[in-house]
Amino acid sequence: MNGATTAPLLQVEGLERRYGDTPVFSGVALALAPGEFVALLGESGVGKSTLLNCIAGLDRPDAGRVRILGTELTALDETRQALFRRRHLGFVFQAFHVLPHLSVAQNVALPLTLLGEPDEGRVARALAEVGLEGLEARLPQQLSGGQLQRVAIARALIHRPALILADEPSGNLDPGTASRVMDALACQVRSYGAGCVMVTHSQAAAARADRVLRLSAQGVLDA
Repeated sequence: MNGATTAPLLQVEGLERRYGDTPVFSGVALALAPGEFVALLGESGVGKSTLLNCIAGLDRPDAGRVRILGTELTALDETRQALFRRRHLGFVFQAFHVLPHLSVAQNVALPLTLLGEPDEGRVARALAEVGLEGLEARLPQQLSGGQLQRVAIARALIHRPALILADEPSGNLDPGTASRVMDALACQVRSYGAGCVMVTHSQAAAARADRVLRLSAQGVLDA
């Protein structure tokens, strides 16, 4: 990575989110280069998940802008934001958001299906990377919380997005599986030049990042 000459993959400027008259955070500025992995720490309730949602266009900030791959996401309408996310973003949610009527393999393949780029081999490799070999045909209700987390991670990475937003990706995993999942995230960043912003409380997970930042109500600071 050559941060001196490479344009930012992600640029967040002056981002603010309020609930009524109560500010969650304000003045958030963040730049992320291709191939860079950033961990975001902060106290509970400071708005880390809300910040990820604002970056992804899933939540509208009250001020500021988000630019990804040169596109100002905050200036797009909801339809164009959704199309942009489908192609360029991978999101690991704390709540998993897997579809209950689809099998493990179908859930993981969903981004490729929506893009019209089915690839069974890539799905199989993605499942192997997170330790879900042999579970392709199972339904979500047949899985543990840790297995559902791994389905969500494999789905977020399957289409090789330019930007990965991961909300506590190792939170439901035992240490060995968490390490394997972090390997998969790091591989996506190193091998495909993706950028990753990861919210975590885990010091072990944060140690895998290139930079560790802390979110407070006043913005983002170096940890």
